[in-house]
Amino acid sequence: MNFELFITRHIISKDKENLSRPAVRIGIVSIALGLAVMIISVSVLTGFQREIRDKVSGFAAHITITSYDFNKSLESVPILINQPFYPHLDTVQGIRHIQVFATKGGIIKTEGQTEGVILKGVGRDYDWTVLGDWLIEGKIPEYHDSARSTEIMVSSIIADKMMFSLGDDVRMYFVTDGQQQVRGRKFQIVGIYSSGFEELDAQYIIGDIRQIQRLNNWNDDMISGFEILVDDFDEVEEIGNKTRPLIGYHLKLETVKQTKEQVFSWLELQDMNVIVIIILMMVVSGFSMISALLILILEKTNMIGILKALGTLNAGIRKIFIYNAVYIIGIGLLWGNIIGIGLCLLQGHFGLVPLPVESYYVSTVPIDMSWMYILILNAGTFIFCTLMLIIPSYVITRITPIKAIRFK
Repeated sequence: MNFELFITRHIISKDKENLSRPAVRIGIVSIALGLAVMIISVSVLTGFQREIRDKVSGFAAHITITSYDFNKSLESVPILINQPFYPHLDTVQGIRHIQVFATKGGIIKTEGQTEGVILKGVGRDYDWTVLGDWLIEGKIPEYHDSARSTEIMVSSIIADKMMFSLGDDVRMYFVTDGQQQVRGRKFQIVGIYSSGFEELDAQYIIGDIRQIQRLNNWNDDMISGFEILVDDFDEVEEIGNKTRPLIGYHLKLETVKQTKEQVFSWLELQDMNVIVIIILMMVVSGFSMISALLILILEKTNMIGILKALGTLNAGIRKIFIYNAVYIIGIGLLWGNIIGIGLCLLQGHFGLVPLPVESYYVSTVPIDMSWMYILILNAGTFIFCTLMLIIPSYVITRITPIKAIRFK
């Protein structure tokens, strides 16, 4: 039997009789709360980043291919749909789908309201997965090859502001380059969506790409550009760099991180906040365990003297107290996981903590638990706290057997 472990078990079994019990409890509570806060912080951060990323990508796609003359105005420069890479680019590893799009600025006018919007035209190849998840009323528009469709999807923000309902006819007005006369088109609302991203919801209306081609006097083979969807967002930059040579140098390829640079720069700042929280929680947990260890050593000074008098080495006695502290750390980690994971599961399933959509773009605190991150946090906390205990355990080497045995 391992001598150090035998003594450690004896100390633990008599734990309830120890005067150091309050300090041990404080150490357990400190580690449990610290780990719970770290798990919640990382889960909220990754959930928040995922939600914002999905919302932005739902409108702008992961990668866009346009003309180099394409500017940030609402009037896009057309390119031909007949490109060597279309529609076969989705065979490239990492690319899930490629689709065409066109945009045009317009005005919605009713008796009491006027609102500027962007009509985003899509075709039969459009992936409706994201917008389908955002659909709160009605259905997805249906676009066929036979004729131009007047079906559109509007956001709940536009519908509420303009007092539209499902099935209403909407009159939109457009200005075309080279023409002084405003052109009007009548559309029918068949779906109402809400992404929670107010800035984008207030702008975009989804319609048939052939309506924009007709308004701009384009041929059927002219579009504003292509949108590419990838399997793993974390690889979007790598896939963009791999795809750029395949499209040729006459077209411009941009990732969503480039087109929405401000949004993603803001998200990256949140990483630093979580890193600071993790460091603070680990430091607090580590110092709490140091305090508990020193109190344990002080309480067991008499036992240390007896063990030294019997010939036990300093290294062996240090192991006894480090094993004891590791046991306390393990109890703290257990409760920390129960608290942190439990609260994350409750929030993820029931959305108990709401958020103002206009400020955070989501209605409830988002949760995205990664078991890999949880394991890293557990391992990191365990290793960090254990390493911090090594230095204070050297106090044992300063204790002499004669004084320790007489110590009461």
